[in-house]
Amino acid sequence: MSDKSYLDWPFFDAKHRQLAADLERWASDNISDEHHSDTDAACRDFVARLGAAGWLRYAVGGTAFGGKYDVIDTRAICLLRETLARHSGLADFAFAMQGLGSGAITLHGSTEQKQGYLTKVATGTAIAAFALSEPGSGSDVAAMSCAARLDGNHYVLDGEKTWISNGGIADFYVVFARTGEAPGSRGLSAFIVDATTPGLEIAERINVIAPHPLARLRFSNCRMPKSALLGTPGQGFKVAMQTLDIFRTSVAAAALGFARHALDASLARATQRQMFNQALADFQITQTKLAQMATGVDISALLTYRAAWQRDQGQNVTREAAMAKMTATETAQQIIDAAVQIWGGLGVVSEHPVEKLYREIRALRIYEGATEVQQLIIARQTLTAWEAQAAD
Repeated sequence: MSDKSYLDWPFFDAKHRQLAADLERWASDNISDEHHSDTDAACRDFVARLGAAGWLRYAVGGTAFGGKYDVIDTRAICLLRETLARHSGLADFAFAMQGLGSGAITLHGSTEQKQGYLTKVATGTAIAAFALSEPGSGSDVAAMSCAARLDGNHYVLDGEKTWISNGGIADFYVVFARTGEAPGSRGLSAFIVDATTPGLEIAERINVIAPHPLARLRFSNCRMPKSALLGTPGQGFKVAMQTLDIFRTSVAAAALGFARHALDASLARATQRQMFNQALADFQITQTKLAQMATGVDISALLTYRAAWQRDQGQNVTREAAMAKMTATETAQQIIDAAVQIWGGLGVVSEHPVEKLYREIRALRIYEGATEVQQLIIARQTLTAWEAQAAD
């Protein structure tokens, strides 16, 4: 049983504590982190069940469109991801991608777009995806080459996207493409592309160490009505960054959930495993590991929920979210590695809980901004703040 004392921290309101309790009960009764022979089917099933239970409503903004609140509650998103990740990496993935895949519609969609897509996302009857990365541009979004040109009442999209979560099972994709209003990041726009749109094909399914639906998309003379445009032309970079700002902190929360699971597993093993006439936990070297793990969990939690609380207060959290994402993912990697060591040979057996955590955590240090990118963000934000203070 994971420590819940952090819920007493002043970052949370009563509704968050109730959410955590209700979700824990539901997850304990409804999620089994068993091996899934068909990852696509398992992900679809998680989306449907999360929608039916009402949890996906938290991933959508606007009560008129099925959302729990008019504005997405970042702390709620983080609590959901932390808890789901502690129970199942795929359940967390299914929840997170509904939010990330539709976040741009929540922020910039027209009333018609919100009615057409968000209500289905909230109920789990449509699967969303966020298509930003390309074979030649991941962290460097401004280097994007996928392009959309206006042709009468349609946009025509050509190019490729890769590393697209939910690729191959999504019902629609929020796609970012170059429309040429200005050089670099100022010439990008965002579009909603239904999966059945002619000219869109799944060019490749991508298999990774922790099985999730992932694909490379190809757009060839893909014609979309002008109504598919999200927001205004040339604002795509802004749309993408604002969407990532909401959900980047929640990546830290997912890492925190993995880390808590690893710490719980390590405590169970250390107290039960007998070696040389004493428990593994009686050895000082084991206690040192456990101390470092417990401290890392709390550091990650403090940074994660500080960023979430600040965003819910209306503050800009670009720097704080980057700190949380970087620290929580890197720390979780260390904690899970220590858990594998504590479990010894069993820790590397395929499908053992800590072995699965070891595979799950690795990608979190890369997606939604690799650790190195977070370091650049933190440094630039810190320098900007210092220069502004020095100028006063």
